[in-house]
Amino acid sequence: MALNATMRAVMWEGIPYSVTVASLPIPTVQTGTDAVVQVQAAAICGTDLHTYHGVYGSSNAPWSLGHEAMGVISEIGDSVTFLNVGDVVVVPDLMESGHLNLEPQMGEAIGLGTDFGLPGGCQVPSGNENASYPDPTDFLFLSDIFATGWTALDYAGFEPGDTVAVFGAGPVGLLSAYSAILRGASRVYSIDHVESRLQMAASIGAIPINFVETDPVQEILRLEPSGVRRAVDCVGFEAVNADLELQENIIVHQMVAVTGFRGGVGQVGVWDSAGNTTGTPYAATLSPNITFPMSDFFNKGLQFQAGPVDPKVVAPHLVELISNGVAHPSFIISSEISIEDVPEYYSRFDQHLETKVVIRFP
Repeated sequence: MALNATMRAVMWEGIPYSVTVASLPIPTVQTGTDAVVQVQAAAICGTDLHTYHGVYGSSNAPWSLGHEAMGVISEIGDSVTFLNVGDVVVVPDLMESGHLNLEPQMGEAIGLGTDFGLPGGCQVPSGNENASYPDPTDFLFLSDIFATGWTALDYAGFEPGDTVAVFGAGPVGLLSAYSAILRGASRVYSIDHVESRLQMAASIGAIPINFVETDPVQEILRLEPSGVRRAVDCVGFEAVNADLELQENIIVHQMVAVTGFRGGVGQVGVWDSAGNTTGTPYAATLSPNITFPMSDFFNKGLQFQAGPVDPKVVAPHLVELISNGVAHPSFIISSEISIEDVPEYYSRFDQHLETKVVIRFP
């Protein structure tokens, strides 16, 4: 490797609605358990938009963005035992210290700055523990969004035959609706306001509801008088109401309203509590606390689970589904671009002109 060799990286510098592309030093092995991955494909995630809006991430900008990646191992430490140079791997968005543990846990998160444990985006700090699984692009989404959409249903207590309401038809919401259909849901409702997303949801067999045109609670209860069995939130704290104005609690209220007796609610859309900092200059515009319809929740006997998803827990099953041709999550891709085009496509993604953007590398 050439002295002072550099790579191109997408940078968050604390300026809302702006990202840059800069040259950073190419990482090298630091300890025996390290592995360096030459990224072949990465993606822009909805979580990245929370950072783009200035409301989520570490307090100290700048940092390099990105937490969905796959690539080829270019270098390994002398203690790495089950990976080799040349292996194609997927990088999960949550890391951990020590050897791989497939028990659910919250580890270090990639692409959100040093407050979340790792300085850079889409790099594998410990290859002996965290890299796994093969090609092609379908597998890229094991890094985060396919696993997250799948696990949202687990959080809600999903069982085959259930009716499901999925709030949000961005990449995670679409893959949650897709997961529900793969897992044998009897009916799946997809709630959003972006027509292209709703059309995509309909194309996989979900029932689209545009919440700007139709009250989703009234519409779902018209079609499901006893309510749905499961509801999931794939939006998080930047939820908007029918006037497209920020209303953090609206989806929680709607999920409780549409979920029937002894049903379940799952929530994987990002929530965070932070003040205004150089890394999160607009964070204080969002409240970490919301009103909750406790009486309805209690009287219906509902269950509610929320939180980050560790993709490594469900990855083995999802790998099998993709490998056997059962699942094709790459249907959500709308554009494939070069890294130099990323600033434009962050803007396009933020304006809902893209469903999912994948960055390709030579």
